Amino acid sequence: MKFHMVFAAAMLASPLIAETHEVQMFNRNEQGAMLYQPEYLQIAPGDSVRFIPTQPSHNAATIDGMIPEGATPFKSKINEDFIVTLTESGRYGIKCSPHFAMGMVMVIDVGDVAVAQELPEDLPEDLPEDLPKRAMQRFRDILTVGAQ
Repeated sequence: MKFHMVFAAAMLASPLIAETHEVQMFNRNEQGAMLYQPEYLQIAPGDSVRFIPTQPSHNAATIDGMIPEGATPFKSKINEDFIVTLTESGRYGIKCSPHFAMGMVMVIDVGDVAVAQELPEDLPEDLPEDLPKRAMQRFRDILTVGAQ
């Protein structure tokens, strides 16, 4: 009886357990070419993301100007199974460095981030103007579809 009370008290007092979310990196799959799967994640602060090079020649890196203030940028090595813990709330733009111009990008929202259901034709404020054309289009697709 005493053990059950101690265990219950410990469970109530302990913080929520952080999760690890997996993202696979593909040259091509049934969804298309040069992509992360999933392309969009909504996670809690303190959760981790594991990037898995399911097919060769990919990495995961933050995009300059597309991470929350105070967040630490990261860049994995090519073909590296890589885990990063994201603690700062906000939107993270992620790219595959060798395939950025081909549109290999994803979005990770940490915490409560408002996601637009429809993007205006104008450039959204949170997307840098100097993104490669295919990356810009992929971000528009992700942010429009990812929220649904």
